[in-house]
Amino acid sequence: MEDGRIIELYWQRNETAIEESGRKYGAYCGAIARNILHSQEDTEECVSDTWLRAWNAMPPERPSRLSVFFGKITRNLAIDRYRKNKTRQFGGQYPLCLDELGECVGEAAPIEDGLALRELINAFLRELPEKNREIFLLRYWYFLPVEEIAERLGASQGSVKMTLLRARNKLKEFLEKEGIGI
Repeated sequence: MEDGRIIELYWQRNETAIEESGRKYGAYCGAIARNILHSQEDTEECVSDTWLRAWNAMPPERPSRLSVFFGKITRNLAIDRYRKNKTRQFGGQYPLCLDELGECVGEAAPIEDGLALRELINAFLRELPEKNREIFLLRYWYFLPVEEIAERLGASQGSVKMTLLRARNKLKEFLEKEGIGI
Protein backbone atom coordinates (compact mmCIF):
# COMPACT_ATOMS: atom_id res chain seq x y z
CA MET A 1 0.00 0.00 0.00
CA GLU A 2 1.25 3.50 -0.79
CA ASP A 3 2.40 5.69 2.10
CA GLY A 4 -0.15 8.39 1.29
CA ARG A 5 -2.96 5.87 1.63
CA ILE A 6 -1.60 4.60 4.96
CA ILE A 7 -1.47 8.17 6.27
CA GLU A 8 -5.07 8.72 5.14
CA LEU A 9 -6.11 5.60 7.05
CA TYR A 10 -4.52 7.05 10.20
CA TRP A 11 -6.35 10.32 9.62
CA GLN A 12 -9.63 8.43 9.15
CA ARG A 13 -8.89 6.55 12.42
CA ASN A 14 -9.12 3.28 10.50
CA GLU A 15 -7.33 0.47 12.33
CA THR A 16 -6.24 -0.98 9.00
CA ALA A 17 -3.53 1.69 9.12
CA ILE A 18 -1.75 -0.25 11.87
CA GLU A 19 -1.94 -3.53 9.95
CA GLU A 20 -0.62 -1.90 6.78
CA SER A 21 2.14 -0.11 8.71
CA GLY A 22 3.23 -3.40 10.23
CA ARG A 23 3.15 -5.16 6.90
CA LYS A 24 5.19 -2.49 5.11
CA TYR A 25 7.50 -1.20 7.87
CA GLY A 26 7.48 -3.87 10.60
CA ALA A 27 10.78 -5.45 9.58
CA TYR A 28 12.43 -2.04 9.16
CA CYS A 29 11.33 -0.84 12.60
CA GLY A 30 12.20 -4.21 14.11
CA ALA A 31 15.76 -3.96 12.78
CA ILE A 32 16.18 -0.51 14.32
CA ALA A 33 14.92 -1.65 17.74
CA ARG A 34 16.88 -4.92 17.62
CA ASN A 35 20.15 -3.09 16.95
CA ILE A 36 19.63 -1.07 20.11
CA LEU A 37 18.07 -3.66 22.42
CA HIS A 38 19.21 -7.11 21.23
CA SER A 39 16.11 -8.58 22.83
CA GLN A 40 13.35 -10.08 20.69
CA GLU A 41 10.69 -9.45 23.32
CA ASP A 42 11.67 -5.80 23.80
CA THR A 43 11.96 -5.35 20.03
CA GLU A 44 8.43 -6.65 19.46
CA GLU A 45 7.03 -4.41 22.20
CA CYS A 46 8.89 -1.45 20.78
CA VAL A 47 7.48 -2.01 17.29
CA SER A 48 3.96 -2.39 18.70
CA ASP A 49 4.44 0.83 20.64
CA THR A 50 5.56 2.51 17.41
CA TRP A 51 2.15 1.93 15.84
CA LEU A 52 0.40 3.25 18.94
CA ARG A 53 2.61 6.34 19.00
CA ALA A 54 1.94 6.90 15.28
CA TRP A 55 -1.80 6.46 15.89
CA ASN A 56 -1.67 9.17 18.57
CA ALA A 57 0.46 11.50 16.43
CA MET A 58 -1.70 11.39 13.29
CA PRO A 59 -3.66 13.61 13.12
CA PRO A 60 -2.49 16.36 13.51
CA GLU A 61 0.88 15.32 12.08
CA ARG A 62 1.11 14.37 8.41
CA PRO A 63 4.62 12.97 7.85
CA SER A 64 6.28 13.63 4.51
CA ARG A 65 8.27 10.35 4.67
CA LEU A 66 6.53 7.60 6.54
CA SER A 67 9.62 5.38 6.81
CA VAL A 68 11.59 8.16 8.53
CA PHE A 69 8.62 8.97 10.77
CA PHE A 70 8.26 5.36 11.92
CA GLY A 71 12.03 4.88 12.17
CA LYS A 72 12.44 7.90 14.42
CA ILE A 73 9.59 6.81 16.69
CA THR A 74 11.02 3.29 16.94
CA ARG A 75 14.53 4.54 17.61
CA ASN A 76 13.37 6.88 20.37
CA LEU A 77 11.22 4.18 21.97
CA ALA A 78 14.08 1.68 21.86
CA ILE A 79 16.52 4.14 23.41
CA ASP A 80 13.99 4.94 26.14
CA ARG A 81 13.47 1.24 26.79
CA TYR A 82 17.21 0.67 26.91
CA ARG A 83 17.64 3.47 29.43
CA LYS A 84 14.73 2.15 31.48
CA ASN A 85 16.32 -1.27 31.69
CA LYS A 86 19.51 0.40 33.02
CA THR A 87 21.51 -2.64 32.29
CA ARG A 88 23.79 -3.80 29.56
CA GLN A 89 22.65 -7.41 29.86
CA PHE A 90 20.93 -7.12 26.49
CA GLY A 91 24.16 -6.16 24.77
CA GLY A 92 23.44 -4.31 21.59
CA GLN A 93 25.35 -1.60 19.84
CA TYR A 94 23.85 1.37 21.68
CA PRO A 95 26.33 1.51 24.59
CA LEU A 96 29.28 0.92 22.26
CA CYS A 97 28.18 3.71 19.94
CA LEU A 98 27.70 6.10 22.84
CA ASP A 99 31.19 5.33 24.08
CA GLU A 100 32.65 5.94 20.63
CA LEU A 101 30.83 9.25 20.19
CA GLY A 102 31.66 10.24 23.75
CA GLU A 103 35.24 10.70 22.59
CA CYS A 104 34.03 13.44 20.24
CA VAL A 105 31.34 15.18 22.23
CA GLY A 106 32.20 14.28 25.79
CA GLU A 107 29.68 13.54 28.47
CA ALA A 108 29.46 17.13 29.65
CA ALA A 109 29.94 19.11 26.48
CA PRO A 110 29.44 22.81 27.24
CA ILE A 111 26.23 23.10 25.28
CA GLU A 112 22.86 23.42 26.90
CA ASP A 113 20.70 23.18 23.81
CA GLY A 114 20.42 19.68 22.34
CA LEU A 115 18.86 21.19 19.22
CA ALA A 116 21.98 23.30 18.65
CA LEU A 117 24.20 20.23 18.97
CA ARG A 118 21.99 18.36 16.52
CA GLU A 119 22.28 21.23 14.03
CA LEU A 120 26.06 21.21 14.39
CA ILE A 121 26.22 17.46 13.80
CA ASN A 122 23.93 17.81 10.76
CA ALA A 123 26.24 20.51 9.38
CA PHE A 124 29.19 18.21 9.95
CA LEU A 125 27.44 15.33 8.18
CA ARG A 126 26.73 17.52 5.15
CA GLU A 127 30.50 18.06 4.82
CA LEU A 128 31.30 14.34 4.76
CA PRO A 129 31.62 12.45 1.48
CA GLU A 130 28.48 10.42 0.78
CA LYS A 131 30.00 7.00 1.55
CA ASN A 132 31.52 8.21 4.83
CA ARG A 133 28.22 9.83 5.80
CA GLU A 134 26.42 6.55 5.08
CA ILE A 135 28.85 4.59 7.25
CA PHE A 136 28.56 7.18 10.03
CA LEU A 137 24.75 7.06 9.97
CA LEU A 138 24.58 3.27 9.80
CA ARG A 139 26.74 3.11 12.92
CA TYR A 140 25.49 6.03 14.99
CA TRP A 141 21.87 6.42 13.88
CA TYR A 142 20.90 2.81 13.17
CA PHE A 143 23.44 1.34 15.62
CA LEU A 144 24.58 -1.38 13.22
CA PRO A 145 27.62 -3.45 14.16
CA VAL A 146 30.77 -2.77 12.15
CA GLU A 147 30.59 -6.28 10.71
CA GLU A 148 27.12 -5.69 9.30
CA ILE A 149 28.07 -2.30 7.83
CA ALA A 150 31.08 -3.87 6.12
CA GLU A 151 28.96 -6.69 4.73
CA ARG A 152 26.23 -4.32 3.57
CA LEU A 153 28.67 -2.03 1.76
CA GLY A 154 31.00 -4.73 0.46
CA ALA A 155 33.92 -3.30 2.42
CA SER A 156 36.36 -4.76 4.90
CA GLN A 157 35.73 -4.33 8.61
CA GLY A 158 39.09 -2.60 8.87
CA SER A 159 38.14 0.04 6.31
CA VAL A 160 34.80 0.66 8.05
CA LYS A 161 36.56 1.02 11.41
CA MET A 162 39.11 3.40 9.90
CA THR A 163 36.37 5.47 8.23
CA LEU A 164 34.53 5.71 11.55
CA LEU A 165 37.70 6.67 13.43
CA ARG A 166 38.53 9.40 10.93
CA ALA A 167 34.94 10.66 10.96
CA ARG A 168 34.94 10.83 14.77
CA ASN A 169 38.26 12.70 14.73
CA LYS A 170 36.86 15.15 12.16
CA LEU A 171 33.70 15.56 14.23
CA LYS A 172 35.76 16.32 17.31
CA GLU A 173 37.77 18.94 15.38
CA PHE A 174 34.58 20.40 13.90
CA LEU A 175 32.93 20.70 17.33
CA GLU A 176 36.06 22.23 18.85
CA LYS A 177 36.08 24.87 16.08
CA GLU A 178 32.48 25.62 17.00
CA GLY A 179 33.51 26.08 20.64
CA ILE A 180 32.35 22.69 21.85
CA GLY A 181 35.23 20.71 23.24
CA ILE A 182 35.74 18.13 25.89
